Amino acid sequence: MREVLIADDHPLFRDALKRAVQTEWPNALLHEADSVPALQALIDVHPDAELLLLDLHMPGASGFSALVHVRSQHPGLPIVVVSAHEESAVITRAVAHGASGYIPKSASIGTIVDAVRGVLAGEVWLPESLVGSGAALAPAEADAAARIAELTPQQFRVLAMIAEGLLNKQIAYDLGVSEATVKAHMTAIMRKLGVGNRTQVALLASQLALDGEVIGDSIG
Repeated sequence: MREVLIADDHPLFRDALKRAVQTEWPNALLHEADSVPALQALIDVHPDAELLLLDLHMPGASGFSALVHVRSQHPGLPIVVVSAHEESAVITRAVAHGASGYIPKSASIGTIVDAVRGVLAGEVWLPESLVGSGAALAPAEADAAARIAELTPQQFRVLAMIAEGLLNKQIAYDLGVSEATVKAHMTAIMRKLGVGNRTQVALLASQLALDGEVIGDSIG
């Protein structure tokens, strides 16, 4: 029996994705998440899932950061990016960051079914009209992705909150930990990212932003 994870913060679009999957596999087990922390918990509970349909824009994610992190933590899980962005450059970057497919949110149910079928058959699926150039990532972006991939799930959550412009006190409250714990995470994050301060953390994270996207105070 197929087991598919759907991560999108819009209930109506999650429903559309579920309908598409169920059109082809009526008995598929479908599990939903509406944020990156919820997705991380979902993957832990369902480690045998065969596919993840991932929205790039969710709470806890900015740009390609969630794709990069999930790809590194669960390399055997095929990920299909589902996004309103239809630019070939964005599609190219998504595939370069490890996506097994890319579905624009304007796609029909039939197209979504084709994409899921193709990826589950081991293909990298892209709409014919939106095939990217296949160019490699810029060195700075590839380096940022490799460094962010080394973060633990909790460190990634802290990074995402920094990218949203939250202060240590706010991060501690949201995570239910002490400020000292957040500072310890910050130290570990800066060490893994090879930077020396909070601003540099945010600037490195911005390498994975989508065109026109702002993270934090200057990058959020």
